[in-house]
Amino acid sequence: MDVSIIIINYRTPQLIINCLDSVGRFTSGVTYEVIVVDNDPENGGGALVRVAHPEVRWIDMEYNAGFGIANNRGMEIAKGKYLLLLNADTLLTDNVIGRCFDRMNQRTDIIACGALQYYQDGTPMPFYRSFNEFRRTFFILPPSGLVDKVVHKLYPEPDYTDPDQHDWLVGAFMFVRREGFEKTGGFSKEFFMYGEDVEWSGRLGKLGKLCYFQDCTFIHLENNNPFRRTHISWINRFSTQMQVSNFLWVRKQYGIAQYILLILHYIFMVPVVYGWKMLFNLRKGGNPFSELRTQHIYVRKTRVLLKYFWKTLFLRKGLYKIKPQENIDLLTASA
Repeated sequence: MDVSIIIINYRTPQLIINCLDSVGRFTSGVTYEVIVVDNDPENGGGALVRVAHPEVRWIDMEYNAGFGIANNRGMEIAKGKYLLLLNADTLLTDNVIGRCFDRMNQRTDIIACGALQYYQDGTPMPFYRSFNEFRRTFFILPPSGLVDKVVHKLYPEPDYTDPDQHDWLVGAFMFVRREGFEKTGGFSKEFFMYGEDVEWSGRLGKLGKLCYFQDCTFIHLENNNPFRRTHISWINRFSTQMQVSNFLWVRKQYGIAQYILLILHYIFMVPVVYGWKMLFNLRKGGNPFSELRTQHIYVRKTRVLLKYFWKTLFLRKGLYKIKPQENIDLLTASA
C-alpha cells in the first residue's frame, strides 16, 4: 500500500463524500486506502459515507477526542508507506497525492510535505511559513515600523538553504512518512483542536525536512465548527480554544519563560486596550465608556487563558478542551 488517507468525521458526511469523490477522480499512479475516524458516531451521518464509499475503513471513537487523537487512531491501523492526513472540508483538483508520493520518493531528506491551500474561488489562502512568524502574531502591539523591527529581531525568520523547507505544515493536508509517526508517536494527546499540527511539526522537523511544493495545491472550504473565532479584531485575533492551544504549544516547545511572558503580556494589555479605546472615544467627543464590546470580549478570553495557567505551566496531562461556558466566541457570536 502506497498511501493511507486519514479523514476525521464530525457531522460532515457530505463534505467527506465530496472529498473522496475528488480523491477518486484525480488520484492515479498510487495505491491507497481511506480510513475515516468518526468523532461523533451517533450524529455523524457515517452511514451516508459508507453507502457512497463502501471501500472506506471506518473507526468509531468513544467520545469527541478532537483532531489529533482521532488522527493518531487512524495512523495506528494504517497500512500505507505514507500517511496523508486530509481534512473533511477539502477538495482535490489534480493528482496532488501522486505528485507528493513521487516527490517524497525522490527526496529522502524530507520527513513530511504539505500542499498549498486555496479558497474555493481559486485565490491562495495565506499561511504562516515559520514558527516565529506565528509567534509574532500573539503579541498585541501598536502597528509601527519600530515595533515591527524590534519584534522581528526578537523572533527572526529561519534561514533555510532549501526554498521548499518550512517550519511547520498545516494539518488540513499533511503527507508524512510512516516512520514520522512511528518515531514521534503522532500528535500530542493534550491538544483538542488547533495547535496540534504546529507542535507535531516541531518534533517531525527533528527527523527531516518539512516542505511545501508550489505545484502541490488543494481547495480548503473551511467548514464551520463551534470553536471558530468570531468578532475578529486587532486585539481578538484568535478564538478562545485556539489561543489555549497556542499557549500550550509555546509552553511545550519554548519553555516556561516564553509562556509566562505571553501571559503577562495579555494581562498588561487589559488596561491598555481599555485606555486606548476610551481616549479614542473622548477625542471623538463621545462617551468614553461607549463601544467597549471588543475590549470586554478580550478580557473574557484572557480570563479563560488564566484558568488554564497552572495546568499549562506544569504541563498537566489531559485534554485541553475548553468548557462550553468558556467558549467566548460562541457565546458572543450573536450578541
